[in-house]
Amino acid sequence: MTAPIQPALDGSIPEPAPRAVDYETWLDTVWPAFVAAAATGRVFTTYEVVDAHRLPQPPNPQAHWGRLMTLLKDQGYIRTAGWACSTRPTTHHSGVRTWRGTAAARREAA
Repeated sequence: MTAPIQPALDGSIPEPAPRAVDYETWLDTVWPAFVAAAATGRVFTTYEVVDAHRLPQPPNPQAHWGRLMTLLKDQGYIRTAGWACSTRPTTHHSGVRTWRGTAAARREAA
C-alpha cells in the first residue's frame, strides 16, 4: 500500500521522489553522499543526508536504507552516535539513530 500524495498549498501535486531501478545502481548513487557526510565528523541522520542531497529512494525503502547504514558501519566509515527526533515530515518526530563519521573516514577525506 502506498501513502496518499499530499497536494501542495497551491493545489499542485508534487513530483514523487525518484526511485532507483535496482539496488546496486542505487547504492552507487547514494554511497558518495554518505561517505562525504562521514568525512565531516558531524552527527547526522540518514534523512538529513538524503534531504540535503535529494537522493533517490531505493527499490525497497523499508530494508535498503538500514542496509546502507550497516554497510557503511561495517566498512568503518560511520559509528552510532545516539538517537534524535527525526526531521522527516512523515515520521511525526519519532526516534531515529544518529551517526558520526569515524576518525578513519575523516583522515580519508583529508
